Amino acid sequence: MKEIVTIQVGSYANFVGSHFWNFQDELLGLADSPESDQIFKSHGLNMDVLYRTGETPQGILTYTPRLVSVDFQGSLGSVSSRGTLYNEIPETPVDTLTWTGPVTTHTSQPLKKNLFLQSLYLEENANLGSSRGCESENSDSHTEVQDEDIVQSLENEVQYWTDYSKVHYHPQSLYELSGLWSEINDFNNYGIGREAFSGGQHAEEINERLRFFVEECDLPQGIQFVVDDSGGFSGIAGEFLENIADEYTNIPVLLYSVHSPDSGMDSRNRKLAISRKLHDAVSFSKLSAFCKLIVPVGLPSLNTSRMSKYLCLEDRKPYHTSAVYASAIHSISLPFRMQPLGPSAQLSNTSGAVNIKDLVQMLAGQARQNMVTILDIAMPAPAFTAQQSLLEILQPLTPEIAEGVEDMQALESMTVHGAFASGCKRATVSEVKDAVQAAYVSAVERPKFSHLSTAQCPLPIPLPFPSIFGNLIGRNGEFLDTPISESASRGSLEVHSVPMAARLRSSNAVLPFLENRLANLRKFGLARGALGTELLRNWGFGKEDVEELGEALSNMVTTLNPASLESSDSD
Repeated sequence: MKEIVTIQVGSYANFVGSHFWNFQDELLGLADSPESDQIFKSHGLNMDVLYRTGETPQGILTYTPRLVSVDFQGSLGSVSSRGTLYNEIPETPVDTLTWTGPVTTHTSQPLKKNLFLQSLYLEENANLGSSRGCESENSDSHTEVQDEDIVQSLENEVQYWTDYSKVHYHPQSLYELSGLWSEINDFNNYGIGREAFSGGQHAEEINERLRFFVEECDLPQGIQFVVDDSGGFSGIAGEFLENIADEYTNIPVLLYSVHSPDSGMDSRNRKLAISRKLHDAVSFSKLSAFCKLIVPVGLPSLNTSRMSKYLCLEDRKPYHTSAVYASAIHSISLPFRMQPLGPSAQLSNTSGAVNIKDLVQMLAGQARQNMVTILDIAMPAPAFTAQQSLLEILQPLTPEIAEGVEDMQALESMTVHGAFASGCKRATVSEVKDAVQAAYVSAVERPKFSHLSTAQCPLPIPLPFPSIFGNLIGRNGEFLDTPISESASRGSLEVHSVPMAARLRSSNAVLPFLENRLANLRKFGLARGALGTELLRNWGFGKEDVEELGEALSNMVTTLNPASLESSDSD
């Protein structure tokens, strides 16, 4: 088996990760449920790729994500960083011997669990009681009314990513950065995160947690790394990634740099605007140096994007926007855990299995070897009889890219799962292949190479998923001709699954993204009398360091546009 270790660094990355793991938990539950659709019972995915088996001191078997999550202290809300499965008591710090004066201990009351977490607790207790042969008067802990209350409360009350997480985590998974609280406002640049990671015991402790998960793997295929790159967490991730590159040289890193919508940023403050532009340039240059493939994710606004035709998204709610990005990452990750098809098998619910190393070689190991890829998504994916083809409805989630660019050297890897052939009839694997092939044949812009992975299992919508579907989306994610309800949005009680398509592409359409970062670094960090020189120095970057960052960005631009080298030389 080829295992994956997942790493989530930063607040928004953990919002994304919480949805991602909810999808996996939902798949596990549906596969074991006698009432669920056969399509979920035979999904054809090896969940051991993402999960590990364990056992508590009491002899209870556990199945938990192979995950290291890093966030602020206090970012877990009402959830303990040790989880609930192992019932371990955190170690009490040893008193220092250099202080002989009085010691005062201040403790805060734990936060009250929200309605959703309360319902999980009651449900688990009821299941535990029934497994012991006990009868419970409240055995039906989930009535329709209760579920409606839960969905409504989540829409209005989510503060922490744990507020809607229905997953049990291993005690080694959740790491809080002691001394850095979630209320901190100036944790907003690469330098402060870099200093926080290397200045204390954080580096050693986080690396040790990663080692715990990696060393129990038989044959790790790679690390799936999600980082909130909007502030100091990119500095933490950069230092962490450098350690990973040194210690695990043969394990490739697939890096998603996620960014929440910029609706709250005040661009009128010139100093903050310059700091933001330099941060984005430095962050991307540093992060890309220690991974094999990097995927920038995060539009300035999802509410005003083309996705708003079928989705009702509020940019100010991380709970909403992170759900879209998590859906895309889930789809992209499906080929990494598809069960291999045996020689005697006649039919399969999946096709096109690849591992992370295969994907890296496919997109970044050929010809021009571009490691910066664009993420596109169709959520939901249209039926293959729809007027618009799948390729036309794909929406980029990578910001600052060029539209309608022809690239004869483009490389693509697409995943389609749960698609409809027509109406509500699921497409077979062969029907998906034929439809996608036909779409490419008739397309104006065609890639040099494309790989297709497909599965019949759609994206399951768990109860704590936000109410982001429009009223033209049906119960199974199909498009409707007329609105199904007066309400503008629909959630998990009305939509139970959706067909999905997601694509990673290596294309020169990402050039504006790279050129903007290079131009800002040159203007504010490298030019004579640059306004950001002192700022970069405060972040720990001297002139030579900044020149190296600029050279890395310049090389990425040149890889996609060799002519840029000539123009820069003439300048």
